[in-house]
Amino acid sequence: MRLQITASCLRACLATLLAVAGASAASAPSEGGLYIAGAGFSFQVAAERAMAQDPGGRRFFLLTLPPEAAALAASASPAQRRLRERVLTANGVLLVCQRDLDNGRIDAARLASGVVPVRGWPAPGSTELPTDQRYFPNEDRSTLPAANEALRQLRSACS
Repeated sequence: MRLQITASCLRACLATLLAVAGASAASAPSEGGLYIAGAGFSFQVAAERAMAQDPGGRRFFLLTLPPEAAALAASASPAQRRLRERVLTANGVLLVCQRDLDNGRIDAARLASGVVPVRGWPAPGSTELPTDQRYFPNEDRSTLPAANEALRQLRSACS
């Protein structure tokens, strides 16, 4: 028995394969993870892990807590500045907690440009973050995770 494939059948099969491949690509995560320096990991370890686990230009997030925040200062050592630039080149977003800026544990005036402050969860009963919203009204959504779990982890770490 000989199988004949018509041109229209071949086109339909190719269209189906392309649709499945497109759906798979669309469901692949477009963002990498959230990594935290200062929670038992140095800035160097967290940055290297982030770049290794999120290759290929996927945006990832590196939250830096005191005392590791010295790596984000404009006056950081040359090695720290190079590592910071590698993170940015790899599509990383450098983050610090707004609470650390507010309480003086990190000096905002000494931070390198491009470091993004992130707010934690508001106090119970506060209306700062409406219950049906993920972002505070004045936040730049493009600098924060789109994934709910990563945003929750980030807000919890900064609370």
